[in-house]
Amino acid sequence: MAENVLEFTDANFQSEVLEASEPVLVDFWAPWCGPCKMMMPTIEEIASDYSGRVRVGKLNTDENPGIASASSISAIPTVKLYKGGQVVETFVGVTPKERFAASLDSQL
Repeated sequence: MAENVLEFTDANFQSEVLEASEPVLVDFWAPWCGPCKMMMPTIEEIASDYSGRVRVGKLNTDENPGIASASSISAIPTVKLYKGGQVVETFVGVTPKERFAASLDSQL
């Protein structure tokens, strides 16, 4: 994973995402998912572009089924934007960087 992309898990999701003081973009993915692999460069670019202002990370749904289930993930890739512990926007499928940027900019 890229330097600015965090790894979220069932164990750290509460503290790293829900209790974060800044907005958090979470990419729900799995290693076998082709579209998820297509999203990796976009997620890495967003993490770099918004470093210090937004937390950006990935949660492997195969390894962390508890959070994936609690987050109602039914398709991957799904990217959720959290602010103040609440989901403020959800993106399903391959999403262009510009859509993420517009959403993040509106939350900052």
